Amino acid sequence: MKFGKLPSIDETPRDFFPLPQTSWFLKNSAQSLAVSAGGTSWNIPQWVGSTYPAKTPRRLYPETYGTQFGTIEFNATHYRIYQPEKMREWAQATSEGFQFCCKFPQIITHYRRFKNCEGPTDDFIAGLLALEQRMGPSFIQLPPHFAPKHAEAMWAYLKMWPTELPLSVEFRHPDWFVPATLNETAQQLASLGIGMVISDTAGRRDALHMCVTAPHVLVRFGGYEGHPFDTERLESWAEWIGSSASHGLERFHLLVHEPDSIYTPNTCGHFARILEEKAGLACQAPIRMH
Repeated sequence: MKFGKLPSIDETPRDFFPLPQTSWFLKNSAQSLAVSAGGTSWNIPQWVGSTYPAKTPRRLYPETYGTQFGTIEFNATHYRIYQPEKMREWAQATSEGFQFCCKFPQIITHYRRFKNCEGPTDDFIAGLLALEQRMGPSFIQLPPHFAPKHAEAMWAYLKMWPTELPLSVEFRHPDWFVPATLNETAQQLASLGIGMVISDTAGRRDALHMCVTAPHVLVRFGGYEGHPFDTERLESWAEWIGSSASHGLERFHLLVHEPDSIYTPNTCGHFARILEEKAGLACQAPIRMH
């Protein structure tokens, strides 16, 4: 995740990373809370022999990833809308409980900017439905220049989105995080049952908005390959998760971004251990092969 990525956080003050106060827009408590962690790709040859068994062929990467992690930020759907048969094949390669968090096609969000998108939307939804029980919240990543003044077509589009398909929106333009705009946006999304992606990235702390507008939360976590501050940040999330079910949270996805994804399994495993210690909750994490 290049968004908000700093070259180094060594000089960052220790009081820079605590989570801000949460704004809850949910009405009911949750009976159960499931937590998942994963990366942004399974196509990482450097994992073979460590996260993947030695000599794992590329064709088995999806299956192997799906037994090691609990979720994936599925960016492939941003660049191409896949046929339902292919989406079903990927889903069937994963373990029970695994969930795909599919990024919206760029033809909808970036090129057509939510106008005249009926065809691509229907095709995208067909792929999501093919995932069946493996379908997690999909998410819209708005372009960095997409400000609130550009959002009329987006709101019309979101009002038409099927409520049974979980969805979140990631905002990037700074104007979305002006307090009055942020509150109004959160209320509108909550009325539609749509979430707000939370970006935990060092260079854009405004994107750590902590507005919870749907029973699912997607956190895009920009890691620094095991830096001590990463541990503190993961501990904060684990403690937050432990107190969230009473507010109505049902599903939490930690979507880990590390340089070239090399350190992603370590971060996910570290998070799983912290989560069990701090909140007594389980989270699927990679088993190291050596």
